[in-house]
Amino acid sequence: MSDAFIVETEAERATLTLNRPEKHNALEVADLEALDAILLDLAKQPKLRLLVLRAVGKSFCAGVDLGDVAGHDWRDNPLERVSDRLEAFPCPTLCVLQGGVYGGGTDIALACDFRLGAEGIRCFIPPAKLGIQYHAHGLRRAVARLGLGPAKRLFLATETFDAAEMLRCHFLDWLVPAAELPARAEALAGTLSGLAPLALRGMKQSLNEIANGRLDERAARDRAAASFKTQDFQEGRRAMAEKRPPLFSGR
Repeated sequence: MSDAFIVETEAERATLTLNRPEKHNALEVADLEALDAILLDLAKQPKLRLLVLRAVGKSFCAGVDLGDVAGHDWRDNPLERVSDRLEAFPCPTLCVLQGGVYGGGTDIALACDFRLGAEGIRCFIPPAKLGIQYHAHGLRRAVARLGLGPAKRLFLATETFDAAEMLRCHFLDWLVPAAELPARAEALAGTLSGLAPLALRGMKQSLNEIANGRLDERAARDRAAASFKTQDFQEGRRAMAEKRPPLFSGR
């Protein structure tokens, strides 16, 4: 286990906390390899309903530690693998940005389903100032999430986006005062954890396939049809009739 992050699992929620504040939560290659293995293990847990990604310190994540860059063959990019793993994670993912997000840290954030940010944060992506190129899947994700124009402003013009611009270009889904961030994150996590987990997993898979231009329409129709035969659907109907919150079992 890397000392760069902490993983906690409670009930049906997992929380992954980046925990190297003295280095702005920059990740070394070994950290990324460990993180990839953790995400692979968590993805196999069928009862998991939500993954929350957060950090401690002034920054959310500064990407890959520059001291660890030169000696690695980046044709096999562990940051790209981690971000891809997050994007494909079976249940919803919520990224809580308490501080600035830089370089490859932006791809980790954009790979999550939802991003909640605190006022005062900012982001920038400096590869063009370092003479290196960003990984291809990260470029695709940025264009898909933000649009080509904002992506070029970040990668080619190396602009710094403040929190308001991050919200405007859809880097953030929600922006709140820093003092309200923990409560808002918990409220969002509670909402996501309380929804029907099989329905969320199935729709997330279809939405990702649509976004990436590779929808398996027959499989998506089969998943949708199967949802009407689940215990969760029966519970949802009962709860609606009884005017109470549903208690989904994931079956």
